[in-house]
Amino acid sequence: MPTGRYPIERRAGEIERLHAQAETIAADAEAMLERIGVAAGWRCLDLGCGPRGITDLLARRVGPDGRVVGLDADAGFLEHARREAPANVEFVQGDAYRTGLPDAGFDLVHARFVATTAGEGPKLLREAMRLARSGGFVAFQESDISSLKCFPPHPAFARLSDIMEALLERIGGDARFGQGMYRMFYDAGLRDLGYRPFVLGVRPGDTFHDFLPATVESMRSALVREKLVEKDALDRLIAECRSHLARPDTVFSLYTTVQVWGRKP
Repeated sequence: MPTGRYPIERRAGEIERLHAQAETIAADAEAMLERIGVAAGWRCLDLGCGPRGITDLLARRVGPDGRVVGLDADAGFLEHARREAPANVEFVQGDAYRTGLPDAGFDLVHARFVATTAGEGPKLLREAMRLARSGGFVAFQESDISSLKCFPPHPAFARLSDIMEALLERIGGDARFGQGMYRMFYDAGLRDLGYRPFVLGVRPGDTFHDFLPATVESMRSALVREKLVEKDALDRLIAECRSHLARPDTVFSLYTTVQVWGRKP
């Protein structure tokens, strides 16, 4: 399977969806950075940063004497990111699996939801370790879809979750990648490992309330191409899911975000 068969297209609304995701889990990303000890003067790299990633969180921590680099393959995302970037952040276009950046140049190398959606986690980890200095950190945040549940349940919600997971598996990704990530870090030789999974609940009106329908809409072309659902059926499922989520008594739990980090010997 070729690296980086990223199934999420940059449709209208995709940047907003990614920003909503980042805002929803920002406090937990901060908790991870605090445990790692990211501090003033650090050089940090955010692989697959999209239109922002965690570059803003890192920029505040490293201060004016530090440096943050955000790398992504999508030129449109990077153009948007540069408009809002503070002075200590730069964005470069590139492949997260083959960055071409110099060895051992960063105190922290981070990736979020890259291996889940594009696959080849061990290859991504090898590149991240190459880029981290000796004694520096590598940190991944990846998903485990097993906690994505709606209450009260609804068949459209369950079906959209199932076809999203099936698509990731079809293209080489893994919606449950987070389950084996700690062992992957351990086997790679990283030390002083940290492990912090978290699950968030979403209520009507919350920032990420449209997560599942919006994400599936961004996967529409890939889902139809892979023949996992017919276009008309997909439109119906999205509409039914949104209608159910609009009820004032409907809530859902997000995918589990698994945070693992470790120090390069």
